[in-house]
Amino acid sequence: MLGSPAIYGHKEREVEQSVNFVTCHDGFTLNDLVSYDHKHNEANGEDNRDGANDNRSWNCGAEGATDDAAVEKLRSRQVKNFLTITMLSAGIPMMLMGDEARRTQFGNNNAFCQDNEISWFDWDLLAKHAGVHRFVTLLNARRRLRNPELERQRISLARLLRGANLTWHGVKVGRPDWSMSSHSVALTVEMPDERLTLHLIVNAYWAALDFELPQIGRSGTSWRRWINTALDPPQDIVYWEAARLAPSFAIRAEPRSVIVLFAEV
Repeated sequence: MLGSPAIYGHKEREVEQSVNFVTCHDGFTLNDLVSYDHKHNEANGEDNRDGANDNRSWNCGAEGATDDAAVEKLRSRQVKNFLTITMLSAGIPMMLMGDEARRTQFGNNNAFCQDNEISWFDWDLLAKHAGVHRFVTLLNARRRLRNPELERQRISLARLLRGANLTWHGVKVGRPDWSMSSHSVALTVEMPDERLTLHLIVNAYWAALDFELPQIGRSGTSWRRWINTALDPPQDIVYWEAARLAPSFAIRAEPRSVIVLFAEV
C-alpha cells in the first residue's frame, strides 16, 4: 500500500515508480485465487507439473465452480477486498484483465499455451458478476479524482507520505497488533493538502470484530461510510457524495471484510 518507503523513500522516487498488484498474467486470476486451493494445469499436457505450486490461494470452501450461494458470496467479497487494497495503494495499481468481472482460467495458473476458453474472456461474466464490475468502476472513478495542484507539482511518494499523518490501530485505537497471529489492522491517513481523512479497516479474521474509531480533529465533522465489502451491492460501495454517516465511536467489521470511512475536513 505504501510503496516500500523504508526501501525506496530516500531516493525521492515518484509515485508512478511503485506498482501495487495482487494478480498478474502469471499465476491464478483473482477469481481463481479465491476459488482453488491447488493448480489445475492438466490441459497443458505436463501432468500438472508446470506452473507454480505456491499460489497463496484459498477456495473459500469448495474447489472450483460451485452452486453454493454462500461460497460464491464469500468469493465475491474476497475479490472486492483485494481490489480495495490495491486501488487505495499509494503507488500505481495494476489489475489483471478480467479480474473486474471474475474471469476464470478454471484453476490453470500457466495458461500461456491455451488459445481457447481457458484463456479467453467470457463477456457474459460482466452480467453474471455485475456487482463486482460496478464495485471496480466506482473505485476507479474515485481514484481518478486527484488534486490538480499536487499533480502539477509531481509530488514524490516519499514527500506524499511525509505530508500525511499515518496512524495504525487494532480493534483499539492506537494499538495495532503486529503479532504473527493477528488477522486485523486499521489505518488512519490524514491528508491536510486534500482536506481529507481516510480510515481503513481490514478484518481478515473468520469472526466479526468491533473496531474503535479515532476522533476526527475538527469538531462537527463525522465519519462517512464509503465501502463495506460485507454488504450486498449497491451498499458495498456507494457514490462518494451519497456516503451515509457512520457510527462515531465504534463499527463492526464482519468476517473477512474491508471498511473504508472518510471525513472531509
